[in-house]
Amino acid sequence: MLAVSALVEGRDRVEVAALFKVSVRAVDNWWAKWQAGGRDALLSRPRGRRVGEHQVLSEAEQAAVRQAILDHTPSGLGLSGQLWTRGLTGELIFKLYGIRFTEPGVGEYLKRWGLTLRRPDKRAVEQDPEAVRAWREETWPVIRARAKAEKGEVLFADQVGIRSDQVTGRTWGVKGRTPVVRRTGNRFSVNAMSAISMRGRMHFVVFTESFDAKVMCRFLARLVGHFDRKVHLVVDRHPAHRSKTVRTWLADHKDEIELHFLPSYSPEPNPDEVVNADLKRSLPHTHRARNQAELAAETRRFFHRRQRQPHIVRGHFGGRHVRYILNE
Repeated sequence: MLAVSALVEGRDRVEVAALFKVSVRAVDNWWAKWQAGGRDALLSRPRGRRVGEHQVLSEAEQAAVRQAILDHTPSGLGLSGQLWTRGLTGELIFKLYGIRFTEPGVGEYLKRWGLTLRRPDKRAVEQDPEAVRAWREETWPVIRARAKAEKGEVLFADQVGIRSDQVTGRTWGVKGRTPVVRRTGNRFSVNAMSAISMRGRMHFVVFTESFDAKVMCRFLARLVGHFDRKVHLVVDRHPAHRSKTVRTWLADHKDEIELHFLPSYSPEPNPDEVVNADLKRSLPHTHRARNQAELAAETRRFFHRRQRQPHIVRGHFGGRHVRYILNE
């Protein structure tokens, strides 16, 4: 405005440019805008495109893609896989509208739609927080003291099922809301039971039949065979663990092993749950087992590998929910 005022007063454009330390071209642009639109034409405006301007996908198309991600899996829409990725979202856009996007470009749309990459979580509503507190602060210290006095060994055990159609990884979903993946079809599976100690020892058995009292007794017999001192085994309240068959077996081996039960619906205090998660993450994703025997072999390879890595097993006791075990 000061430069324009000087020009209006009759000053030379070169003189005005020197006075305000700008180029003559800038002075000419200001004068042209003034003549075309007055003071309003000289007001500063945000640079760049306005929000939503020149977007490749219309608002309606964006809404359709976003809803498709929330309501369906990729396989349900004729694509491959169970979890949404930026690449699969790009394939969906191309399938619907014939437009190709780079993965970073798809990521910008996902961010704009309020979607984030999330891992599903589970927590039992039946869990009793007071029972969990009592286990950590009262029951566990007694078990630890008894095992120490008897010069015994404490292990935490759990069983896990591995399916050939196991879904691992993350998918895109609404921020703050856990996504749900629906699956169907008959597949093969194997089961395993493992036990780990704070020293980094791991023991396991892989089996194809259902987990029951007979399998539990077989696992217990294998476990005590590895120790020359009493074993204190912490497990959940699975019916097989508390069955009459197991109780009878334990009565015949009371000097070799004793079971201790976690609170109901409370897997979090058990570090062997971390082993189960580790197993499911570590099984190959790119090459699926073609039959039950191959899946069992892959599972055994995982446990054998972890037996040679006691530092990883010990690391399973450092999680937020199981750190209490190491506290004296």
